[in-house]
Amino acid sequence: MTRLPPPLAAEKSHLTSCHGQTLHDPFHWLRAENWQEVMRDPATLDPDIRAYLEAENAYAADALADTEVLQQTLFQEMKARLKPDDRTVPTPDGDWEYFSSFATGGQYPRLCRRPRAGGDESILIDGNAEATGKTYWDLGAASHSPDHALIAFSTDDKGSELYTIRIRDAATGQNLPDEIPDTRGDVAWANDSRTLYYIRVDANHRPRAVWRHTIGTPMSSDECVYEEADESFFLALGRAQSRAFVLINAHDHQTSEFHTLDANDPKAMPRVIAPRSTGHEYDVEHHSDRFIITTNSNDAEDFRIVETPVATPGIENWIEIVPHRTGRLIIEVSVTQHHIARLEREDGLPRIVVRRIADGAEHPIAFAEEAYSLGMAGGYEFNTANLRFTYSSMTTPAETYDYDMATRTRVLKKRQEIPSGHNPDDYITRRLFALAPDGERVPVSLLYRKSTPLDGSAPAFLYGYGAYGISMPASFSTGRLSLVDRGFIFAIAHIRGGKDKGYRWYKDGKAKKKPNTFTDFIAAGDLLVSEGLTTRGRIVANGGSAGGMLMGAVANLAPDLFLGIIADVPFVDVLNTMLDKDLPLTPPEWPEWGNPIESAEDFATIRAYSPYDNVTAKAYPHILATGGLTDPRVTYWEPAKWVAKLRRLNTGDNLLLLKINMGAGHGGASGRYERLKETARDFAFALKIAGLTGSTPAS
Repeated sequence: MTRLPPPLAAEKSHLTSCHGQTLHDPFHWLRAENWQEVMRDPATLDPDIRAYLEAENAYAADALADTEVLQQTLFQEMKARLKPDDRTVPTPDGDWEYFSSFATGGQYPRLCRRPRAGGDESILIDGNAEATGKTYWDLGAASHSPDHALIAFSTDDKGSELYTIRIRDAATGQNLPDEIPDTRGDVAWANDSRTLYYIRVDANHRPRAVWRHTIGTPMSSDECVYEEADESFFLALGRAQSRAFVLINAHDHQTSEFHTLDANDPKAMPRVIAPRSTGHEYDVEHHSDRFIITTNSNDAEDFRIVETPVATPGIENWIEIVPHRTGRLIIEVSVTQHHIARLEREDGLPRIVVRRIADGAEHPIAFAEEAYSLGMAGGYEFNTANLRFTYSSMTTPAETYDYDMATRTRVLKKRQEIPSGHNPDDYITRRLFALAPDGERVPVSLLYRKSTPLDGSAPAFLYGYGAYGISMPASFSTGRLSLVDRGFIFAIAHIRGGKDKGYRWYKDGKAKKKPNTFTDFIAAGDLLVSEGLTTRGRIVANGGSAGGMLMGAVANLAPDLFLGIIADVPFVDVLNTMLDKDLPLTPPEWPEWGNPIESAEDFATIRAYSPYDNVTAKAYPHILATGGLTDPRVTYWEPAKWVAKLRRLNTGDNLLLLKINMGAGHGGASGRYERLKETARDFAFALKIAGLTGSTPAS
């Protein structure tokens, strides 16, 4: 029970019209008119808005006061599973090896290097020192120059994703005078080690222009080498693994266009590979006198691989080397001197296939578990037969391997250590399929202890995302063990909107077909009930960002299925956001959700499911919503407005809580331990509403 009364946001008339329809938004006033300024300086937030958010924070803290000891216990458990001085496997580059490490007790990583032939380690960037005195700090990118003398790195100290780029002398540890604010964070070196490419953001927080900076010159003399004219396209920077080209990627959610810069010419201007064509997505790598391109052209829905001459890269010269196969999604391609390695997924399971460039001979790298996660870890070197990959499952901690693509041998380089102990044999992971209303089979990955009763008495924690083609891997997580050890069954619903079952799986959960995402998730919940794993009304659902929109939708559609909803930075005010073309992400998001400004049909589709617009008088599950004041992706007012409306209309007496991080953005707290505290809060909420606050973890 709470001691404080729940805050009630004032209702103020705000009417807008679109396609002959009138929208009434009584909580529009929570949207700061000076939101761009707030991103840069949170102190400029309107006092009335700040007072409301702080009242909600106080109410949430009061409602969860009886879980404070539990939160601390969960935090200590999760912290004890992290190796205090953990480090990554060093990645070689010339005479050096680069890696990141944590100092015992440190919140932030350190970027380090050591001589490849052996010798003392040196710290290039110490995140803990850089973050001193800051409530938030994030290292956006860090890249050493080709001659290893300089480190270009970008940092954000507000959570607003406005990164400042600095240049550091690797030998002395001193920063050069060069400093570039208001960037996306990407950096890419030319091969002269004096020329640096970066992306500036515009007044609306959008990455729209690539600039060239010469080390030691003022920012005022920087040159714009590419400017994107279409406000619905964002820019990203990268480098081919061959280091011959800097790559500019202009993209929205369904179309891409690559431009290349000759990395050996510090005055180079970009050349387009294939001009954009709506719906054509492609990615670029380089080998010798040709580009290696992953593309969905020629109706290759799940992508194929082609090659084309560097001199004449146009689509008319593309020659297929790996054909399209329906249902086998090509996710990522790595190109080295003698091999092409590709990560692909079929029927929800990933695998790596290695192709020898000389003769096209292929072989897969095999794995045995029923459900697992797999990823390729890119290296710096091109003339190598080594491929590094990571493997884990919901029961198996992460393993890092080096694989010799010529001899087909693998070497375990690191196994994730769990200092407090972990026995995979104590757990069971399974893969089931839920039947969606239209007959589709939705994969559901499960994790639970062997000792958990499967008689319906156990609570379930069901996670989902389902957007942007992002797949949810069945990977290992140290945090979720605290729930599973207390009797929860943990489940991941691989719903449409992701690419878990190929590109079609993504298309069937976007735009006009977005409701499939919601019904897939509900089907996954129904499956847990029908299999006797839990009971209706004993499921805690969780999702964040676009997955938070999923949370809002299923709370409206099937409130009795769920005991509680944890919506992290939830995108719940979908219609109003998609009607606001000045927000950072709105124009690039139209291909994903539809454009309700131009299309009456899209307006009607979004209005029919937008969680905020569809809150009605009914009994809702327990709800915990979170947000970040400086979040440019899902603005703080989305969860704030949603909770305000829920509190006015909810007919039940379940908890409705809002927690806004007043010093962070989309990713929440930045330190690795502070982030654990947020997870501990969410899990304590789940345990509280499940009546398990007094439970102890199974040994």
